[in-house]
Amino acid sequence: MYTTQMDAAKKSIITKEMEIVAEKEGIAIDKLLEGISKGKIIIPANKRHTKLNPEGIGEGLKTKINVNIGISKDCCDIDVELEKAETAIKMNVEAIMDLSNYGKTEAFRRKLIDISPAMIGTVPVYDALGFYDKELRDISASEFLDVVRKHGEDGVDFITIHAGMNRETASTFERNPRLMNIVSRGGSLMYAWMKLNNEENPFYEYYDELLDICAEYDMTLSLGDACRPGAIADSTDASQIKELIVLGELTKRAWEKNVQVMIEGPGHMALDEIEANMILEKRLCHGAPFYVLGPLVTDIAPGYDHITGAIGGAIAAAKGADILCYVTPAEHLRLPTVDDMKEGIIASKIAAHAGDIAKKLPGARAWDNKMSYARQNLDWDTMFELALDPDKAKSYRAGSKPEDEKTCTMCGKMCAVRTLNKVLNGEDINILRK
Repeated sequence: MYTTQMDAAKKSIITKEMEIVAEKEGIAIDKLLEGISKGKIIIPANKRHTKLNPEGIGEGLKTKINVNIGISKDCCDIDVELEKAETAIKMNVEAIMDLSNYGKTEAFRRKLIDISPAMIGTVPVYDALGFYDKELRDISASEFLDVVRKHGEDGVDFITIHAGMNRETASTFERNPRLMNIVSRGGSLMYAWMKLNNEENPFYEYYDELLDICAEYDMTLSLGDACRPGAIADSTDASQIKELIVLGELTKRAWEKNVQVMIEGPGHMALDEIEANMILEKRLCHGAPFYVLGPLVTDIAPGYDHITGAIGGAIAAAKGADILCYVTPAEHLRLPTVDDMKEGIIASKIAAHAGDIAKKLPGARAWDNKMSYARQNLDWDTMFELALDPDKAKSYRAGSKPEDEKTCTMCGKMCAVRTLNKVLNGEDINILRK
């Protein structure tokens, strides 16, 4: 018998989840076992999430995508959020995080888990305030842990816990002023709880109890980055690195109890710092998978942050990030709509695939080569089939018809591909004549 995927891997037991992941990734099962046993690969798969189609995250595997949804006090329409979830599932995202923090969170979470083949993540501290109907300072350490257990019982596959925001990290933050202070919602809540109660972070103080709950349900622990930079001015500073060191220590403690771990990372960060941050995380956190938000490479593009995030995400993925949290055009502005979500997913998928090509993952270029072959043959139907967003590609094509149906209206009969195909086949080019 085994308790978690990591426990099984250490015992050389091949689970059904491992078999599925090995087939999806085209990786040898013994290599997968080794990666999971060492914590470099995870398979978030709560024992109670029966609808799950498992995915692997980590070294040597394709870069995955996470989508954030959830109800808030200002936007509490469950049906709209379920529509987002269904759209994300149709777009084949690997993970969905429920960031709900108001209203009927439990009912929404359970429904989401019931319908989703994608892995489901949550941030239990968001749920605690509504669940207990208490102000933050009045929630006890045991109540925080009870909410974690509730999420495990419901079938959540991974939970974000800001255990690295302990008294030492808080002291480092206070001694090193930032432009944007703490922008992590969960991190700010835990910092505030500590200050209001003059006590240690309960998730840090009672970390062993937290691990026992995770092991019981095989919930993966996503160690949250309370000190992630919210401005490029704050990246790679003392607070961020101090917390990362703590997260590395917590990672080892989790592995001792066979709890799977991934590390959350920045944030806002200039282009030239991204590679170094990927190396730092892998080094300080012992090769644990890295889950990054963005990074957003500039702070000046509200309305276009899916682009700033995709630029950073592509570099991060190329240099070792294992899962990208999508960023939508609505970032910093509002709760995303379904259309915002679609834009964010596509941008993140482009970044992830570009990263996989740069990482030289086996087969990563095959998709691109098929597209290039279709373009060489001016095979529009195949181009649409291979497109990341076929509907958008078809609509652009349909919106502007060329004289020669094999070409497009950018070049018409001067199309370089058409010209070379005809010349190499010994045909007349026939550019001016009909």
